[in-house]
Amino acid sequence: MSVLVVGLSHHSAPVRVLERVAITAADVPKALHALRDSHTVREAVVLSTCNRVEVFADVDKFHGGVGEISDLLATISGLPLEALSEYLYVHYEDRAVQHLFTVACGLDSMVVGEAQILGQLRSAYGVARREAATGRVLHEMFQHALRVGKRARTETGIDRAGASLVALGLETGSAALGSLAGRSVLLIGAGPMGALAGASLRRAGAGSIVVANRTAANAARLAATLDGHAIGLDGLPAALTEADIVVSATGATGLALPANVLTAAIRARAGRPVFLLDLALPRDIDPSVRALSGVTLTDLESMRAALATAQAGREVEAVRCIVAEEVSVFLAWQRAVQVAPTVVALRSKAADVVDAELLRLSARLPDLDARARAEVATTVRRVVDKLLHAPTVRVQELAEFPGGHTYADALRELFGLNPAMPSVMSQASLTADLDTAAGGAWPATDGSADLGAAS
Repeated sequence: MSVLVVGLSHHSAPVRVLERVAITAADVPKALHALRDSHTVREAVVLSTCNRVEVFADVDKFHGGVGEISDLLATISGLPLEALSEYLYVHYEDRAVQHLFTVACGLDSMVVGEAQILGQLRSAYGVARREAATGRVLHEMFQHALRVGKRARTETGIDRAGASLVALGLETGSAALGSLAGRSVLLIGAGPMGALAGASLRRAGAGSIVVANRTAANAARLAATLDGHAIGLDGLPAALTEADIVVSATGATGLALPANVLTAAIRARAGRPVFLLDLALPRDIDPSVRALSGVTLTDLESMRAALATAQAGREVEAVRCIVAEEVSVFLAWQRAVQVAPTVVALRSKAADVVDAELLRLSARLPDLDARARAEVATTVRRVVDKLLHAPTVRVQELAEFPGGHTYADALRELFGLNPAMPSVMSQASLTADLDTAAGGAWPATDGSADLGAAS
């Protein structure tokens, strides 16, 4: 396993840089194909959310993998690699597994414990799988990560450790406007974040809700669930003059609300205050509108400081313990899996040697009766099986510890094994060969079956 993570997040980069690197859902398949077409990447998953862009990959070479993934992110961002590199982090092998499990549990999120990241990881893996960009390594790793994330939320209160981005943003809105009950709302974007914001506002007693979206059907669908009504993006100027709360989460590459549009709407409001919540990455709302009278704007950048003080203690520590435990379990399993081909190759080679010697003995002693032939075969196979039992069991036990693969390396060197090409000779073909040579078969026993399988 040579798993590599290269990425950047709210921990390492400002929003202006994250905006440049953000990969839209439509562009993720192209990024995956570019990675798979590179020289060193065997498998890849791209995770792009509102506060992180990360590439998980199984690579042939560490430095080559880091270089190729970094080049791709620099190309996407349009930034020189030297400028982007200061914001990138790299995790490899054990640290890569730990990072993925930490992300799955929400410990690395802007809001600790937030539940959305688990769905985002599942979606990212699903896209990679559909694009044939994953194989056994990332499949096992992501499946385990999803189980760890679910376990953390089931066994601890980590998902209640901090409010969601939406809830935290709306708290700022309450501070600016007072009670949200009865307030008119404009949602721009009908995706998951827009739906979450709409549901939260409806529970808070908001008044009329208007949903604006590029796709009219999506806007209508969300509006129906919120007892609101839908409009097209061409209706935004008029809707902005009426709404007390505007939540924007479009996922578009340009500004959904540029300064000139908002400036015109603010003038038409005749001094009525408005709260703007920008949940998009790249951002939807021009930050310069903060200078306008009566405008309160909260975005991902401005929420960062507040979130830094909202980390919960006991729940976080409990989840860190779960992550450490699960990382150990996964790595032990991975090491055991890596050793298994060597064990199979050793037992297969031993079985081949036993079969060849029994064949030779059959030719030299053709007059042995069936009972004697069976007794000899059973004895020889039992002896070999007992000799192999301790080293094969022990090498699998040792593989569960760091550096355990070196024992498998020693076995391969000492016995001249090629784990990629274990014997696949069937018992049926072996029996046919022995019958042809000696006019009778050495009987198969349970011992011979064991010789061909890992203990």
